[in-house]
Amino acid sequence: MTHDRHSYAEPNVVRTTHLELDLALDFDEKVLAGSATHTLAWTGATSRLVLDTRDLTVLGVEGLTADGWEPLEYSLAVPDPELGSALTIRTAGHPRIKVSYRTAPTATGLQWLEPAMTAGGVMPFMFSQSQAIHARSWVPVQDTPSVRFSYAAHVTAPPELMVLMSADNGTTSRRTGSYDVVMPEPIPSYLLAIAAGDLVFEPLGERSGVWAEPATVRRAATEFSDTEEMMRVTEELFGPYRWGRYDLLVLPPSFPYGGMENPRMTFATPTVVIGDKSLVSVIAHELAHSWSGNLVTQDSWDDIWLNEGFTSYVENRIVEAVYGTEFAVMETAIKQHATVVKLDPLTPAELAVELPGLHHRSEYHGTTSTGPLKGSWFLSWLEERFTREVFDPFLRGYFDTFAFRSINTDNFVEHLREHLTAPHPDVVTEDELAAWLYEPGIPAFARRAVSARFQVVDEARGLWLTTGELPHGAERWTTQEWLRFLDAAPDVLSPLLLQQLDRAFGLTGTANGEIARRWYQIVAASSYEAAYAEMAEFLTKVGRMKLVLPVYQALAGTDRAFAAEVFAKARPGYHPITTAAVQKILGQ
Repeated sequence: MTHDRHSYAEPNVVRTTHLELDLALDFDEKVLAGSATHTLAWTGATSRLVLDTRDLTVLGVEGLTADGWEPLEYSLAVPDPELGSALTIRTAGHPRIKVSYRTAPTATGLQWLEPAMTAGGVMPFMFSQSQAIHARSWVPVQDTPSVRFSYAAHVTAPPELMVLMSADNGTTSRRTGSYDVVMPEPIPSYLLAIAAGDLVFEPLGERSGVWAEPATVRRAATEFSDTEEMMRVTEELFGPYRWGRYDLLVLPPSFPYGGMENPRMTFATPTVVIGDKSLVSVIAHELAHSWSGNLVTQDSWDDIWLNEGFTSYVENRIVEAVYGTEFAVMETAIKQHATVVKLDPLTPAELAVELPGLHHRSEYHGTTSTGPLKGSWFLSWLEERFTREVFDPFLRGYFDTFAFRSINTDNFVEHLREHLTAPHPDVVTEDELAAWLYEPGIPAFARRAVSARFQVVDEARGLWLTTGELPHGAERWTTQEWLRFLDAAPDVLSPLLLQQLDRAFGLTGTANGEIARRWYQIVAASSYEAAYAEMAEFLTKVGRMKLVLPVYQALAGTDRAFAAEVFAKARPGYHPITTAAVQKILGQ
């Protein structure tokens, strides 16, 4: 195992195998307080345990002996802006070590929401986001995906709130103020998750359901009604679902991501609940992580393509099986177009940094680069060359072989050669594999996804730009067709064209967040002030980074003062991760 440069931990000599949390939620102070008890496996000679922390107040450390708990000496290092502080504990190989602590109100992995920021508007809300290295801001832990552990937790909270974690929560929403959960399967630290709020449950199937605020749970259940079918088809393709239940928690709109694949309890954005299931590929993606990422995990964030590349591939297979080939092809074409366009103007040196070979270590610091798409594209290419009859059993065997393990690219390449290329020689060449694994960019021989419906959309856009003729039948277009229309449009358009399109199809004020993001990005770049009020409302209500950051980026180039004004209003409702990203864009 290689050293994870994003962690101070020393798993080559000691590893956490089980974690016990005893936490109290304080909404007035916006802190978690309690203890984390590590059960340890010692494999090397050392007199210390090093844990990752960020802005934690350590109240004491104890080690278990034959005579009971004894206090241990510890030190907290000067914090690094990115990595936080190493907590070094002096130990004589204690089998269990307990750290008593409290979080800071500014913990980067937690967001505390006032009632006004929720759907119900009556009760407060709190949720975590541990990926990539934010678990250390609310638990002292070996915060590296190379270490996996089971966990149990006892959590106390105001009795009117329901507490959920990435564990076996059950399906009853009885609120007691005291909750006990268990996660029996070993997980990496970035999959630790907790949430508390006015939450109720709606079943989707025997193994699946939705948790959400009462005002949104029914709509979410309708939107995600295909979840059980998604589980079934994925099991047929790639092996059993090994986590017991698969439930979804719909969070307030400040959640910074589309979804977070916390095992047994995916955290999901409400921006995908729009009433037509056109954005449920997000759910397919998070479910796919139950095989890729959660089951077989990258051993450091430098190999994120192993998590996200495999997951994007499995997601597309789920979408195809449940919603049809054309839907899956459109989804793939949208992702590929965005990447290829982004890479086209890059110099060779920039390309090597932006999209290196899959075997090269990436510079991952908390945001997903385009590398995962290259990984997904690579797997699709392998499927095409070897055929599904050969490739599907290979991939299923990969998940079986490395189940509940953390691996790196070397491990995958060795498995690939032993179980796919060696048994089937002459299907792919070494030069072709090298182009994916070692060379930057997308190989020239990689075929792009082609959608017949997108060809019609492209022709309609070209006609509109040259003659002003509006696209016929666009009022019946799917979300994906509108995304293609806007994605491939010029960054800057004339006010006349924008006004014409907006009056015909009502893009300003759309409830579809994906269309809104692309529309407002053009609006901002084009200084189309007629849509500024609705654009500001969108940026204030939504905190999902994928949707708001491109709009801020465009505004920063045309009206930085207006962008700063909108951000000042929106900031109280943003997650700390989103806030930091917007500040970087605006140079604050």
